[in-house]
Amino acid sequence: MSIIQAIWLAIIEGLTEFLPVSSTGHMILGSSVMGIAHEEFTKIFTVAIQFGAILSVVALYWKRFFKSVDFYIKLLIAFIPAAIFGKLLNDYIDALLENPTVVACTLLLGGVVFLFVDKWFRKSETAGSSDISSRSALTIGLFQCIAMIPGVSRSAATIIGGLTQKLNRQAAAEFSFFLAVPTMFAATAYKIFKFYHEGGHFVQAQINLLLIGNIVAFVVALLAIRTFISVLTRYGFRVFGYYRIALGLLLLALHFAGYSLTIV
Repeated sequence: MSIIQAIWLAIIEGLTEFLPVSSTGHMILGSSVMGIAHEEFTKIFTVAIQFGAILSVVALYWKRFFKSVDFYIKLLIAFIPAAIFGKLLNDYIDALLENPTVVACTLLLGGVVFLFVDKWFRKSETAGSSDISSRSALTIGLFQCIAMIPGVSRSAATIIGGLTQKLNRQAAAEFSFFLAVPTMFAATAYKIFKFYHEGGHFVQAQINLLLIGNIVAFVVALLAIRTFISVLTRYGFRVFGYYRIALGLLLLALHFAGYSLTIV
């Protein structure tokens, strides 16, 4: 992997991690187009740079992380389902990543759902993020487990989960961002621990790429989060639905055209 390729992947990560468009689908497409999808380092790189992305949430909303103990209790409650199912289903999830048709189909189905989400929840969007109960946090956490199916999008699942709990769009999106911090940190830490446990190690050049990737992902994610909130509150989910459908069709077309589409 070159520096330019690392920067491009980090830009993709920063742009898509918090948008309901599946960062996994974009990583598959980006790494495959650059011809580095099967490199062992690409696999760990795409996971490790998530750390930079989640730091952007802490940087943007740092006051919320010092607001109250109750904030952390709600995050813990929402995080527990993913921690349990993620551990139990880790190998199965990795196997699904090897099947690009799964990612493409879930992108398509999610896109269709997004065409109607605004209509379904328009009348029920009444609560702000401060109104999240423990029960609502658990429900959102269960929705997050659906995102273990590659292509669903963690952001999409948790935002829709928030909407089912009568949160408004902005509150649902922001809680999705907050929940990403423990969830993605745990996933990243686990993958890196597993990498070292199985005898892997980084050379200096790879460490440099990881540093660059995390910095780029951090900066791009800052901009993406701000833009996403603005677009979501003004235009709703339909635009993301069309985008997901287009990306899903593109992945299917590339797959059946014989391109190797996998980052696992």
